Order: sequence, then C-alpha cells, then structure tokens
Amino acid sequence: MTNQLSFLLAGLLVLTGCSSTAYSKHLSKAYNAYDDGDCAEVISQLSQTERLSRSRPYLQPEISLLRGQCLEREGLYLDAAQTYRYLLDHYPHNEYAYRAGARLETLHQLGHYDPANPLPPQAN
Repeated sequence: MTNQLSFLLAGLLVLTGCSSTAYSKHLSKAYNAYDDGDCAEVISQLSQTERLSRSRPYLQPEISLLRGQCLEREGLYLDAAQTYRYLLDHYPHNEYAYRAGARLETLHQLGHYDPANPLPPQAN
C-alpha cells in the first residue's frame, strides 16, 4: 500500500513538472519571438502560455506586459495602452505594473496616448 501511494505521488509530481515546463517553454518562445521581431508568434506563444497557466495567475502580469509591448511594436498604440491600463488596474503593486506605467508615460510623451482622454472599452 505504501509503495502504491509513493508511486502515485511520484506520478503526480512528474505530471505537475511537465505542465510547469510546458508553460515555461511557451513563455520562453514568446520572448525569443519578441527578440526576433515576430509579434504574431509572440501572441501565439502567449496564448499557449495563458491556456497552460490558468492555475498560476501570478504569470498574467508578465504575459500582459509582453503582449502590450508587442502591440506597441506593431503600432497598435491604443491596444497597448489598454493592456497597460489593465495591468495597472488589476495588479497595481506588481513589478510589471510599474513597467506598464512607464510604457504609458512613454506613449504619452510620443503623442500616442493621452491620459486625460482615455478611451474606455465600449459597452454593447
């Protein structure tokens, strides 16, 4: 009985490690794609990461910041600004929220975002 329990626990640890490795792999691929300038691949890899990391909400700020940076790189400044605002609203004390705030300030200085006139999401 003890051997069966040990075997079961070992199996669970292996499965947990595999899922952990999977989302880390996709997140690493997203960063590599960002470095290569391939934002379509970044978004794809981030989507995979989100699907595999739903039980790890602490990853969402990092995922959202990288998504915002890619949107910004693609010239989708309003989408990037909304992503950064989401980070600030939902994770205000997270390191990635501080970076998002800096990105919003940079977008403002470049004339791509006006914090005095933000565009909220439209209700249907």
